Amino acid sequence: MKALKFTLIAVLVAFAISCKKSDTSTSTAVTIDEAADMAASSVSSNTFGFATVADNVGVNAQTLTSVGSVGGQSVNSLTTNTTRQTCGTTVADSISASGKTNDVTFSYFYKFMRTLNCNANSQPDNVANAITFKGSIDGPRITSVDAGTANVTIGGLTTNATNFVVNGKYSRKGAFTSKVGGKATGSSNVEITATNVLLSKPARNIVSGTATVTISGSSAKGTFSYTGTMVFSGNNSAALTVGTTVYIINLLTGTYVKQ
Repeated sequence: MKALKFTLIAVLVAFAISCKKSDTSTSTAVTIDEAADMAASSVSSNTFGFATVADNVGVNAQTLTSVGSVGGQSVNSLTTNTTRQTCGTTVADSISASGKTNDVTFSYFYKFMRTLNCNANSQPDNVANAITFKGSIDGPRITSVDAGTANVTIGGLTTNATNFVVNGKYSRKGAFTSKVGGKATGSSNVEITATNVLLSKPARNIVSGTATVTISGSSAKGTFSYTGTMVFSGNNSAALTVGTTVYIINLLTGTYVKQ
């Protein structure tokens, strides 16, 4: 009888330990809405997200023009001056901004390394962009200080292409403080892998495309990890689906409507 009682106690202790572990699972460290806030700020233009990257590489690609028999290309340097870039070469570029828009105070700095790839006829085919960035945001729902990288290629440079095409990966890491729910604070890592994101010509609006989004990190309650899919639908809108929850994100303001 004593052996049976000891076995029963051991089982109960093991069950209690397993329950304690589940209490610190990835789903409770931050809520799904807090994770969506991180994703929204990592994609929207007023929080120096992926939409900002897409627009900046679009500005550069839009100003690529032939300069005749010399074989070079005129490339926008994001300043009042322009530089001439030859096929196959790489130029450095940077841009910084700070201010407040749509209730978000922001400050960011981007550095670009742009490699111009041409076709067999020495015409621009695509620009490969290796990007580093850092910055901070303070919005109604979240505050963060971040740094990261992006490696994206923009194609569709020929005059007969109706859209630019952006493919690549945007990664952003930093420290966050949520202003909603349990007001979690901790570290975050958001990765956006974009596939065939189309930018209109000449307005450079995102008109379609998809992306895989992962949001991970840690808070006082433990680690967290969420994975979702994003579908860009035009009109400065994207639908982020995480599990069975859908968020319609405004790419200009970073706000969203939960479905």
